[in-house]
Amino acid sequence: MSTIDDATAAALLDAAREVARHAHCPYSRFHVGAAVLAGGHIFTGCNVENASAGLALCAERVAVGAAIAAGECELTALAVACPDAPPDDRQKHLPCGACRQVLAEFCAGDFPVFVDGGGSYRLDDLIPQPFRLGGPGA
Repeated sequence: MSTIDDATAAALLDAAREVARHAHCPYSRFHVGAAVLAGGHIFTGCNVENASAGLALCAERVAVGAAIAAGECELTALAVACPDAPPDDRQKHLPCGACRQVLAEFCAGDFPVFVDGGGSYRLDDLIPQPFRLGGPGA
């Protein structure tokens, strides 16, 4: 796994917890926050639901998009917080498959993902065989 010190991981998790409070989730009532470290800066995102469920935005993809929009395409680490997830159900704390695939577009397999209440993972642990066309994460 890429080397991320404990203080940086804690700062990412704190940022993810904080931004989760701003989630727009009137349908699921499931707040999610994400924080991406890129270029030495932390970019955050929260889930934004829509009455048309397929148009909802996941927190992880919002955070990645914020980093990309700021010109930071080399992502260093991600933290995710789901304060509404049951503490004993680790699966509900993890990024969804679409978010894992988006991360695979920009990140190598050793990219660290810190999950509040769920541990830490390498991207390869979460999506062992992503679809790739040879982009940055390939």
